[in-house]
Amino acid sequence: MATRVVPKRSPSVSELLAALERKGTKANREGMARYAIVAPKIFGVSVAEIRKIAKGIGRDHALALTLWDTGWYEAKMLACFVADPQVMTPGEMDRWTKDFDNWAVCDTACFHLFDRSPHAWRKVDQWARRKGEFVRRAGFALLASLALHDKKGSDDNYRKRLGLIEEFASDDRNFVKKAVSWALHGIGCRSADLHEAALALGRKLAASKDSAERWVGRDAVRKLDSAATWKRLMRVTRSSA
Repeated sequence: MATRVVPKRSPSVSELLAALERKGTKANREGMARYAIVAPKIFGVSVAEIRKIAKGIGRDHALALTLWDTGWYEAKMLACFVADPQVMTPGEMDRWTKDFDNWAVCDTACFHLFDRSPHAWRKVDQWARRKGEFVRRAGFALLASLALHDKKGSDDNYRKRLGLIEEFASDDRNFVKKAVSWALHGIGCRSADLHEAALALGRKLAASKDSAERWVGRDAVRKLDSAATWKRLMRVTRSSA
């Protein structure tokens, strides 16, 4: 007689919230606050612990949506790791982005989830033009994430977005300008041609009279001209030869 396989049951949201609450500490909350990770509802759980829980769950999109709706910072972070990027709708992506209240949730969603979505490029172009600080950050954080993770994408997709970077480099809000610089650096790490184009734009921005543009330009040029970036470019060039 064949052995009956019982499908694994995902833990319930209440069970997960209880587990997260047990792992949260005041010391973690204080440490996170020093790095501007603040939220109305936060237990104080490390990302390493959240990822460990996520690994035991796997992909469960319905669970992710319910976790997000609890409003807890850690539940939102967990949702980013268990949501299914191939199933997530553009409307769900927009709704989550509107709920971003700190850079950590924003970047985790972009770096571990949204950049694997078939809707990613459309969202880069939409969110970068929105006014909200974390929504606009999401547009550029998503562009940076695509640049770092998209191994086979055309350079043309990234070259076209250099204009988007130049257009919004004057946004002097801290979390926006850091994401703009991140995106410019990420694009410049993809190939020798893109590195040349990104470095040229970085130098142009660094010479601007606008303080935000100067900051973005100088930050990007410093990273693009670093030994680590040149080493990465050499690896990319060798692997594509």
